[in-house]
Amino acid sequence: MKKLIIAAVLASASLSASAAETIRFATEAGYAPFEFVDSNNQIQGFDIDLANAMCKEMQATCTFTNQSFDSLIPSLKFRRTDAVISGMDITAERMKQVAFTNAYYDNSAIFFAQKGKFADLAALKGKRVGIQNGTTHQKFLMDKHPEINVVPYDSYQNAVLDLKNGRVDAVFGDTAVVQEFLKKNPTLATVGDKITDQSYFGNGLGIAVRLNNTELLGKMNDALAKVRQDGTYKTLYTKWFQQ
Repeated sequence: MKKLIIAAVLASASLSASAAETIRFATEAGYAPFEFVDSNNQIQGFDIDLANAMCKEMQATCTFTNQSFDSLIPSLKFRRTDAVISGMDITAERMKQVAFTNAYYDNSAIFFAQKGKFADLAALKGKRVGIQNGTTHQKFLMDKHPEINVVPYDSYQNAVLDLKNGRVDAVFGDTAVVQEFLKKNPTLATVGDKITDQSYFGNGLGIAVRLNNTELLGKMNDALAKVRQDGTYKTLYTKWFQQ
């Protein structure tokens, strides 16, 4: 009987440990090179590789769920996921709802349109500009450039498709993502300079966790520091941004 009790306790402890070792990440996998779905229907990208490297440091297993960007923070707050990694800018407004790790990528944003069509940002006055719904790009345009007609999309792929078909005049997104789009779309080009307004983009990208989950936040910051120190981060950065 004693052996059975001990076995049951050990089994219970083992199950608890296994549960603690799984971190459920949510992402919006339509944002290459940060995250995207490959030809085998697998989620890939810089964010995914980075999360997996951090989980290895934490001796944890990562799982990833693909969902719409504007549902990521609600999903986290309602405990459907443990963390969000999705090219998400660290902003004061978001920090009222979630806690962020230290920044893992210095970010900026830029417009792009049909090559040669617009000389600068001023030329976009009164034009239709596509953005992804729920992003800092949307808020930036609505707050800072009400003269631009903002057209929200559920994904940047659909915004780019409408840009190529003439349904919108330009698209506004993260610089690294825009550069990825331009590699595959030579008829498109950037408009104006990079935007680094610190209220919206200048704080970098972070991994979001629930406000009260200080234990996970601390583990993630430690893991992020380690992958920077041991060269893993540099290897991943080169793989996704410098090829």
